[in-house]
Amino acid sequence: MPDPNRYQALADAVLAVHVLYLAFVLVGLLLVAVGGLRGWAWVRNPWFRLTHLAAIVAVTVLAWADVPCPLTILEADLRARGGGEAYAEGFIAHWLGELIYYEAPPWVFAVAYSGCGLLVGAVWVWVRPRPPWRPGRHSATSTDSEQNPGPSADTRP
Repeated sequence: MPDPNRYQALADAVLAVHVLYLAFVLVGLLLVAVGGLRGWAWVRNPWFRLTHLAAIVAVTVLAWADVPCPLTILEADLRARGGGEAYAEGFIAHWLGELIYYEAPPWVFAVAYSGCGLLVGAVWVWVRPRPPWRPGRHSATSTDSEQNPGPSADTRP
């Protein structure tokens, strides 16, 4: 018979991944906005930005399709296999869960995720990622606006 503590530990790990996913979306949005104002070149990295955009799009699509989050399902299943109730867990797992789980009708989450997605889209337009085929080059004499011109400038590679 499998060790119930192992399932609980795996459930805690899934919860931690869930919190990191949430942090990536929210903190990533904040850092891109601040980085756009401060001229941080890394916030224009196309792979980071595409991954960030995909993360919020996935959450928003699941919410509008009324499909439960796979991480939530996996965590609940692991907790049940470990013999615990859905959230009869340790201190850290409890508070991480309190941070990301709320009781509300599904439409509230769909609207909230859509709002976050719209913010990510607005920041995408405002702080444009550089094209993937154009590496980020910074010399001592160039400025971020020269490297990543604004909307009115010619942006041909």
